[in-house]
Amino acid sequence: MCAGLLVGCARPTGDFGRAAPSVLHDEILPTIGASRAAADGEPVSDFNLTDQEREMHDRVWRFLIAPHTRDWFYDTAVEWQRTRLAGTVDTQFLADRYYATLRSTQFQSSRVRYRKVENDIVIDIATLPTTFAAICRVIEVDRQRAIAVGNVALGRPDGREQVAARKWENQEKIAWFTRALDYRYTSYSLALDRLLVETPHEEARAVDAQLAMLEPWVLRAKAGDFCLSATGGNVFKDSGHPSRYETYVAPVEIPTIRK
Repeated sequence: MCAGLLVGCARPTGDFGRAAPSVLHDEILPTIGASRAAADGEPVSDFNLTDQEREMHDRVWRFLIAPHTRDWFYDTAVEWQRTRLAGTVDTQFLADRYYATLRSTQFQSSRVRYRKVENDIVIDIATLPTTFAAICRVIEVDRQRAIAVGNVALGRPDGREQVAARKWENQEKIAWFTRALDYRYTSYSLALDRLLVETPHEEARAVDAQLAMLEPWVLRAKAGDFCLSATGGNVFKDSGHPSRYETYVAPVEIPTIRK
């Protein structure tokens, strides 16, 4: 449907970089993408999304795209991957695109490019605590599902398969966020290094300081520490469920993609 209109396939953006409602992007493309994924042997769950999963999708999405600049973040390719019209493509993204965008943008002063990088990093850092919290809550939802599916008497016949498929989908989204966060960190670092050579200014110190603040978040994401438990921080989980859902059962096996 979008093959001949690649630019039009980028997800529309509303206020504050949030995704704007769209029947095409919210319903039609995901439905087509789910069929493509199932045909390729990927797990596809038909479970309704929980509030926690919707929040995670919304918060993670801003890290997958770059609405504040031109397409240095491959926004069209991101939308193909998000709707599952294509498989994983973000691993092929080149980290020098952010610098190329900065370099090609005309500013009144060369110092402004440093301030632009600093501001982009500051915005990312400001939204990371709530994004990590949203991811942590989804991890907890998956844990609760795995317990519940083994303890309810009248569950769906395909309950275990559906639970496993949804957990796989959530893990894929979390892994994508981790790669996107690392891509941003690498892109900012590369831009700083090249700006230092091309237009050296003392503003580089402020950018370097912000990168130092961003790096621990990247490392936490790579370690899977979204609840911040390893650092003595808050554990972002919802309140406990009744005991029938808290009885331990063997974890649900994640399905293997058929190729």
